[in-house]
Amino acid sequence: MRIPGRRIPAFLLAGVVAAGLTGCAPGAPGSPGSSSSPAAGAAEQLSGTITVFAAASLKASFTKLAEQFEARNPGARIMFSFAGSSDLATQISQGAPADVFASADTKNMAKVADDSLVEGSPQNFASNVLTIAVPPANPASIAAFADLARPGVKVVICAPQVPCGAATKTVEKETGIALQPVSEESSVTDVLGKVVAGEADAGLVYVTDVRTAGGKVTEVPFAESSKAVNIYPIATLRTSRNKDLAAAFMAEVLGPEGRKILGDAGFGTT
Repeated sequence: MRIPGRRIPAFLLAGVVAAGLTGCAPGAPGSPGSSSSPAAGAAEQLSGTITVFAAASLKASFTKLAEQFEARNPGARIMFSFAGSSDLATQISQGAPADVFASADTKNMAKVADDSLVEGSPQNFASNVLTIAVPPANPASIAAFADLARPGVKVVICAPQVPCGAATKTVEKETGIALQPVSEESSVTDVLGKVVAGEADAGLVYVTDVRTAGGKVTEVPFAESSKAVNIYPIATLRTSRNKDLAAAFMAEVLGPEGRKILGDAGFGTT
């Protein structure tokens, strides 16, 4: 964080010079042999708290990234609200206090930007594609996207207004295969939860969600997922009360450490 320069009065400047000369004496603070050293750069430490509204699929990656960020900046705290991007965009437009918004698609980010709530320009930082999650034993013997439309198969998908739901509709249109879901959820993590709980034979989630779930589900990849690639943008918000910290966290997401953590989780580049 850059601290604006300030004009120093002449009498204070003289005092600073005198203190510097005195500090050269043995035993002076900061000099060789001193028992204490100045906290160089302490004034530049990031501090305060921000709230990040982020797509549910980012929960594991962003939580890990925030932990590392806070470890390097002990005075800073990153709070999260994870949910479906459409719900988050609506909350922000209705005045919910947030400092950063990370969406699972460009459509919902555009809604916030159109309301003049974005500071600067949103930056794309990751991509994601759908995959099929099934219980470990795969009781319905799902092997392809077309199997989700078989009679009797209980499939769960995201609601159309949610990015993962919009992607599902795109795949249906591209393949000509119409699904008959037993439920439509408001976030991709809710879809995954239904599969993990054994309430569905299959669910359409992101590849990153399957990786996060570990052995709780089995992945059934399908080639048609390439027809609907979701791009993730991030932006700081004009209503932020700590824009320095918000900008720093956004830079962390866009930087090398952010790219590594996202890549390890299965996210693609943009």
